Amino acid sequence: MKFGGTSVGSPQRMNALIDLINDCEPKIVVLSAMSGTTNALAEISQALYQKDNEKAGSLIVDLEEKYKKVIAELYFTEQSLLKGRELISTHFDYLKSFTRDLFTINEERAVLAQGELISTALFQFLLDEKGIPSILLPALNFMRLNENAEPDMAFITKNLKLELTKYPGSELFITQGYISRNDFGEIDNLKRGGSDYTATIVGAAIGADEIQIWTDIDGMHNNDPRVVNKTYPIAKLTFDEAAELAYFGAKILHPTCILPAKDQNIPVRLLNTLQPEATGTLISSENQAEGFRAVAAKDGITAINIKSGRMLMAYGFLRAVFEVFERYRKPIDMITTSEVAVSVTIDNTDELANIVEELNEFGTVKVDTDLSIVSIVGLFPAAKPGYAGAIFDTLRNIPVRMISYGGSENNISILVDTKLKKQTLMELNKGLFNLE
Repeated sequence: MKFGGTSVGSPQRMNALIDLINDCEPKIVVLSAMSGTTNALAEISQALYQKDNEKAGSLIVDLEEKYKKVIAELYFTEQSLLKGRELISTHFDYLKSFTRDLFTINEERAVLAQGELISTALFQFLLDEKGIPSILLPALNFMRLNENAEPDMAFITKNLKLELTKYPGSELFITQGYISRNDFGEIDNLKRGGSDYTATIVGAAIGADEIQIWTDIDGMHNNDPRVVNKTYPIAKLTFDEAAELAYFGAKILHPTCILPAKDQNIPVRLLNTLQPEATGTLISSENQAEGFRAVAAKDGITAINIKSGRMLMAYGFLRAVFEVFERYRKPIDMITTSEVAVSVTIDNTDELANIVEELNEFGTVKVDTDLSIVSIVGLFPAAKPGYAGAIFDTLRNIPVRMISYGGSENNISILVDTKLKKQTLMELNKGLFNLE
């Protein structure tokens, strides 16, 4: 069971979690940092990078005061209050030490880890106060990334099981999401939103019956509820459909977290801490009926078009182009080609100038920014007509910049100007799901 930042965002929310986990079923509970904490720690890190130690010190004190208020509301016994105060003092003294010393990327990762370390310890103190037996499992004892910054599943599985064998008979374990060690043993992380990833990695490592991701929304919706007025939660998705939606913008789920569950065929259930009785969304390998399932949008997209007569009847041209993106470790979202041009999209523009400089060797390069990928996800068998027609009939008044269709039976993606994203999502909601 994974609970996000809003689910542990206040003393009231933490107390509400107890009813969800205290049912005598054996489980591992993965917690994020309290909402707002990671952003605050990132701001502190930025000030330290800029050697503005006075600003960093002030931000640290502000965050410490927030936690002191949390502790005052969270606990009732003097013993728990004392333990909470000591914990906060230890962690914030550690943060303050960085205002007096050198600050590098390694220190930043250690700073960003403090949110999860604090939230899990505070929650475990709360369970102790209420007489609920639990064990705090330090994620840094078993979560490790390999040299490619990917989870080292063999190491994680071996060491997590080793940790669990230390506590025979225990049924409730609490651990941190997001944080890990790298292949050098230094503190690292799974990037923002990585607590989902931690949960599916842990679930896969122990062969869990089910992985539950608890957030503040009742499952994955058919469209973005922040943009369109009428949406509905989807009862069931396949692993592939959920992965496409997460990657292309459905914020409820970390894009990479589906893979560990899919590899072990462990169902993932998305549930709402504010409405625990809601059905939510079940993600599994169960086949679904063909048709449209949901729409998602991903902003911050840059399109790069390379036009060259050298492509005509040539082999090896595309390989050379893609090697440029490989050298700069830039994943490509969409690709379209013609006899004399290739267009690709990326969502990370670091070193874009260097990429363009190298691509200029192949032909004329044009770069377009402020674009969005809108993905229509479902099951679209190649032999069945009508799906592309329904989409493009719906979008007949929207200028479409690129189209990706045929690479997957689960996804049809289009590229539009970001200023047209809302209109595109609304038109699709009306045309594909009959919702206005």
